[in-house]
Amino acid sequence: MTAADDAELDVAGQVVELVTRLAGPGAQAEVLVTRAELALTRFANSAIHQNVAESGMEIQLRVHLAGRTAAGSAHGAVPGGLPALVERVLAMVRFAPTDPAWPGLTPPVPVAASPEWDAATGYAGPDERAALVRAFVDAAGGLETAGYCRTALHATGFANSAGHAAQGYAAEAAMDGIARIGGADGTARHWVDRLADLDGAELGRRAATKARAAADPVELPPGRYPVVLEPAAVADLLENLAWYGFNGKRYAERQSFAEPGVAQLDQAVTLVDDPLGASGLPFDLEGTPARALTLVDAGTTTAVVHDRRSAAESGAESTGHAWAGSATFGPIPRNLRLVPSGTAGAASTKGAGSANATGGGAGAVTDADTAALVSRMGRGLLVSDLWYTRVLEPKRLVVTGLTRNGVWLVEDGQVTRAVRDLRFTESYPRALGPGAVLEVGRRSVRVPDRWDGAWWEAPSLRLASWNFTGGASG
Repeated sequence: MTAADDAELDVAGQVVELVTRLAGPGAQAEVLVTRAELALTRFANSAIHQNVAESGMEIQLRVHLAGRTAAGSAHGAVPGGLPALVERVLAMVRFAPTDPAWPGLTPPVPVAASPEWDAATGYAGPDERAALVRAFVDAAGGLETAGYCRTALHATGFANSAGHAAQGYAAEAAMDGIARIGGADGTARHWVDRLADLDGAELGRRAATKARAAADPVELPPGRYPVVLEPAAVADLLENLAWYGFNGKRYAERQSFAEPGVAQLDQAVTLVDDPLGASGLPFDLEGTPARALTLVDAGTTTAVVHDRRSAAESGAESTGHAWAGSATFGPIPRNLRLVPSGTAGAASTKGAGSANATGGGAGAVTDADTAALVSRMGRGLLVSDLWYTRVLEPKRLVVTGLTRNGVWLVEDGQVTRAVRDLRFTESYPRALGPGAVLEVGRRSVRVPDRWDGAWWEAPSLRLASWNFTGGASG
């Protein structure tokens, strides 16, 4: 599979021609063909226990005919498979309910070339992933470890009966690992364009250092505390903001907090969805070109994302955010980064380091950027990660969940004690609201999502308060 290949585009064109031949020129069809090389190396108890790889082609077809819409998919371009797929979808569309909100097809529009992608990543073998796992395990220094290393390559061709066609390529690699000692956990994770940029040893050292620093935690009473959230915790904020806040379908249904033109977040916060900022595909499931889109500019909400259907409902244009689940869950930004607005509020790392962690929390801070934020907090909490988060109130985006993989008490800029995990209930927009973001770190980490191609790029944040409502058990 190389950038010169056009097999996926050829298959997409064949399917469009079949639809036109079998259903007539009145049928509207769009086809996405994806050839994927996916591989995962998983480890537990400090040993690899699973190595899986998948190579195949998926063909997704959507047809609108006589006011009705139906979709179907097939795997592989086997002889007779394409006609069978088309006949099956045409049979389905005759019995589908009417679709008065059908937004039509993407017209022929220019699509940028794919960002440069790394073939060595897309075609990485199990030995290369195993070497990264070995480095992680060795660097953990005897602690129990678990996690995964994954690689992916996607070659995609798109065509529709309006005459639009496009193709693109994307590769990625990610590692997510945990180290454990005496019931205390530490984690480290990273998403990259090139497998060569993953440092298994550094991730293993970081996870083990955090785990050791989380030993012998103390109980703290619930209440509002100033916090420093590390990138993994901030990534959870970005994910929920993406799904429930900047989702065009939820916005059209008035289930989103987003109000374009209103200063809803702190002026230190700018949020940009940037699928082409990595080796991402240059178009979405409907063939709409992808581009960088600023959702929040210096605290002011400027946009939500749309596929063609949500855009039609809102009187807007698609922003290129159709994906496999957008018809049900709505379009979401899947490559969201938080960047400081200018230099105001951004942390300086000069003279700062992990030495500000003392006593029972020694080693809690593993990078100078976070250390700088911690050093300027009087009394509060350093939070590594958030998990099991669930939305209680979508409109205000009130979320409940638990801390994970390390919480520490900070007193006079010093990390003093590990703290037992806490439950929280917090409105994410409120926590990031005007005046609530005290500092934004300069160093961002790209945190992998559970879906291929999705990531959240986040720095550490120092926030004025976070609402902790109890211990992990209630």
